[in-house]
Amino acid sequence: MVLLPSILNTESHRHPLLILQSSLAQTSLPIVRHILTDKSGRKETRRDLLFCLLYPPSSFIDQKSSNLLEVHDWIDHVPGYTDVDTQAELLAIVEKALQSSADPFNVIIDSVDTLLEDGASLLKTYKCLSKLYALVKKHTDARLILHSQSPSSLLPLLTQTAFSSSLSHIIVHPPVLIAHLATEFLMPPPPLSPLQKFWSVFLPVSERTHDTDRLVFGLAGEGSGIPSEFVVELVVREGTGRKRGVERVLEGWSDGPCELSALETLRHFTRKQKEQTQAAAPDPTQNLPFNLNLTSSQQESRAQVPLPYEHEGTPITRSTPSAIFYDPDSADDIDDDDPDEDLDI
Repeated sequence: MVLLPSILNTESHRHPLLILQSSLAQTSLPIVRHILTDKSGRKETRRDLLFCLLYPPSSFIDQKSSNLLEVHDWIDHVPGYTDVDTQAELLAIVEKALQSSADPFNVIIDSVDTLLEDGASLLKTYKCLSKLYALVKKHTDARLILHSQSPSSLLPLLTQTAFSSSLSHIIVHPPVLIAHLATEFLMPPPPLSPLQKFWSVFLPVSERTHDTDRLVFGLAGEGSGIPSEFVVELVVREGTGRKRGVERVLEGWSDGPCELSALETLRHFTRKQKEQTQAAAPDPTQNLPFNLNLTSSQQESRAQVPLPYEHEGTPITRSTPSAIFYDPDSADDIDDDDPDEDLDI
């Protein structure tokens, strides 16, 4: 079962914080477009506040066709050229929107790294996002969606429990990374590889973004493959204190959430790995001079053979005393005499 659709559409009350992490080799903008345009599992009164600081609004929507979507195009808010305090204006707009309506809300910011560059201070930007998240949590049904580009100095702070105890963190990867792990490290994705062993290899490699960039853009790079397909690493953290649990899964995206095996760029590879796994485990009953398998009639005849048990037909209960049943052989020397009766002891 794919976990990603429930996180994107119906879990905002459980996961008020959603972080999307893109990289130079793979973007997560299709997920943002899915949130804004997909109608399945979406409440009819849900409103969206979209703040564009890095990409133009046309990267997320075709046109502003709904009154429930409010777009703020702030690409021209460049420090030194405008006198607008982007962070203060952002807080004021969100606070006013959340206080004036009880409708469900999505507050989407693209991107927090641009917000940091405009604010020119890591501490100031972190405090701004903390206040913004506090406003979102006060609403009965609101969610804060932050888009970031890795590597980022803000991401390690935003993913800590000090910022939010619950978290949905989506990290996107190009499919070529999975193929690289399978060919170079002999580590295909689960269930073809043990889960713990796969993550111990995948996580260190995926965190080295320069290696992933070289796989896509290098001289021997394979490119990003089909543009509409990529791999989704989903980290979900729920609960507080000792009851807090973290779940990490690897899923696919092909014009929408899907199984990893459904990706066209990995289908040939997964099929080949399954064939190799089956070939590596030969049938031990092959090439024998006799047949170990029974036909249906032989199995019925075998089931009708009475077993020569001494206690057959006697029900065994907990109160039944323990006993040893022994059927003497014809060659056994069994008598009731004491073999040591001639000894004077």
